[in-house]
Amino acid sequence: MKMDWSSELNNSICTVSQLRKYADLSHDVERKLYEIIKRHPMCVTPYYMSLIDWDNPSDPIKKMAIPSLTEFNLEGSYDTSGEAENTKMPGLQHKYEQTALILSTNKCATYCRYCFRKRLVGLPSKEVIKRFEDAAEYIKQHEEINNVLISGGDPLVLSNEIIESFLAVLSDISHLKFIRFGSRTPVVLPSRFEDDALLDILRRYSYSDRRIYVVTQFNYPREISKESVKAINNLISAGIILTNQTVLLKGINDYPRTLAKLQNKLVSIGVNPYYVFQCRPVKRVKSAFQVPLCKGIEIVETAKKSCNGHSKRFKYIMSHRTGKIEILGIRHDDIYFKYHQAKDIKNLGRIFKRRVDKKAGWLDDFKKR
Repeated sequence: MKMDWSSELNNSICTVSQLRKYADLSHDVERKLYEIIKRHPMCVTPYYMSLIDWDNPSDPIKKMAIPSLTEFNLEGSYDTSGEAENTKMPGLQHKYEQTALILSTNKCATYCRYCFRKRLVGLPSKEVIKRFEDAAEYIKQHEEINNVLISGGDPLVLSNEIIESFLAVLSDISHLKFIRFGSRTPVVLPSRFEDDALLDILRRYSYSDRRIYVVTQFNYPREISKESVKAINNLISAGIILTNQTVLLKGINDYPRTLAKLQNKLVSIGVNPYYVFQCRPVKRVKSAFQVPLCKGIEIVETAKKSCNGHSKRFKYIMSHRTGKIEILGIRHDDIYFKYHQAKDIKNLGRIFKRRVDKKAGWLDDFKKR
């Protein structure tokens, strides 16, 4: 019997003993995984677990979902993009003039091992929203804000009642032009979008002149399954616009053919490629998943040669504490960058360069000239 989305969540794989049913684990590995999960919890939906090829020890979906011993590596930072310094109240960030970011929950359907909010996802946190009305009041008082991104965690694992309450409050703010949900739920829990009540809520609040966007995160072609395509179709039928942010991940999509196939498939199912993000240098993430920028540029530019006009519209972006920085490419001995978004509006659109360093994976790794 097929489970509904809430039952599927309740049956997620969250412990080492549950994982043992899928993989052969030595006593030593079990002990170490237990230590990792105690610090950064594991949660994988049965659906997403079913996409893993357990015969392949390097399976990309397994790498994204299942803890590994690489998570003992503490190189990096838990806040690589300066979220703390842009927090106006618990759960509300205002870094870019026109955008407010709401951290609605610390929960996700599946806890991705490369998560850039590893510091809070699945853990008790004071960073998530406490009083949504206070956040809404801040947004009302800042008319330069024309859009809100509801993120987390994953807001679409929240109850329909909470989601509707968010939309009802935000829809009364006249200077908001669109609302976004950042969600990996279409990828890891597509049954969420077989809930007619949720689809009706989204349909009611996605007006012709104020659309709701769902920003998905498909990272690997096999994630585009018949179940996830059905979820996307249901969202489109509810009047939702779909965009996608892929994270460039070592051993997962850091091959031009894989990245091109992913972007082309996204366009074919009605999801618009938006960003390819440079993996952030997060503790317990950087060593396992980050690709050096020079290699990333080569992968992205080679992949684009196999993409059509729509599937190569994405920007290769680094979400730095100073802004969203587009990684333009290499010319002679320099890498060129451009501020696509900037915390300091004077930087917006500014192009700058750094001397090529083949090991650098983040702006802070370069020596200024």
